[in-house]
Amino acid sequence: MFVKLCFIALKGSVTAMTVFFPLDTARIRLQVDENRKSQSTPIILAEIAKEEGILSLYRGWFPVISSLCCSNFVYFYTFNTLKRVMVSDRSKPSKDLLMGFISGAVNVLLTTPMWVVNTRLKLQGAKFRNEDLHQTHYKGIFDAFSQIIANEGVGTLWNGTLPSLVLVFNPAVQFMFYEAMKRRAGHGGRKISSFEIFLIGAIAKAIATSATYPLQTVQAILRFGQYKSDGKGGLVGSLKNVVSLLMDRIKRHGLLGLYKGLEAKLLQTVLTAALMFVVYEKITAATFKLMGLQKKLKH
Repeated sequence: MFVKLCFIALKGSVTAMTVFFPLDTARIRLQVDENRKSQSTPIILAEIAKEEGILSLYRGWFPVISSLCCSNFVYFYTFNTLKRVMVSDRSKPSKDLLMGFISGAVNVLLTTPMWVVNTRLKLQGAKFRNEDLHQTHYKGIFDAFSQIIANEGVGTLWNGTLPSLVLVFNPAVQFMFYEAMKRRAGHGGRKISSFEIFLIGAIAKAIATSATYPLQTVQAILRFGQYKSDGKGGLVGSLKNVVSLLMDRIKRHGLLGLYKGLEAKLLQTVLTAALMFVVYEKITAATFKLMGLQKKLKH
């Protein structure tokens, strides 16, 4: 049953990410290429399409979708397993937060190497405004893994793990608000409409994204791998790199520099999350209905 639910969630995630993928392209360009002026999302997208071709808006789609499938499978499988174990007293939002956090931490530790690789591939061929950024030359996912391990060490595949672990609160907070608002909307057995599900998903994701965006910027920079760290490994070294990046971005561009690309990120994640939840709820309902019919036919 849980495996079926995981695949249902994956269908919603892949559909939503594909539809809004160009928004993610605009977001990561603004985060990594700090010399690119922060403009409205439509202008950024038009600029990228003009300079690099319309297909560049979908560059890196396959590795991102591959990572998304693995990531969401791990997350939803863990979340629903915990939901079954912690089924008693489910009305407490704190349990939704705890389940979301544990699921996110497991997901980060298992799938970070894939996200490092897809960040590199997504930015390959980009026309950077920052001359300090150099191009990579990977032939594909497996070649990227091979080159990173050979040239930078296997530990590089876990670049950005610390901010990623902190960012676990993003989906955790998202699901906490989503579950709480859905329970309130469905109080008394009231049927929740697709529009309400869409709105609830959008609000939940907007809150989570806005609260954690500066760390998402640091995460993208570390995954791209062209930040000069202090050379120290481990958690302390990573923490110093994260703090250093945050302070450097504030020094160069002010506090708002930490939020470059937020408009595109909000549009992409909010619409993606909202659409994902609509598809997820609809397919789940249809699946359970079909299973119910099959049971009746057997009897």
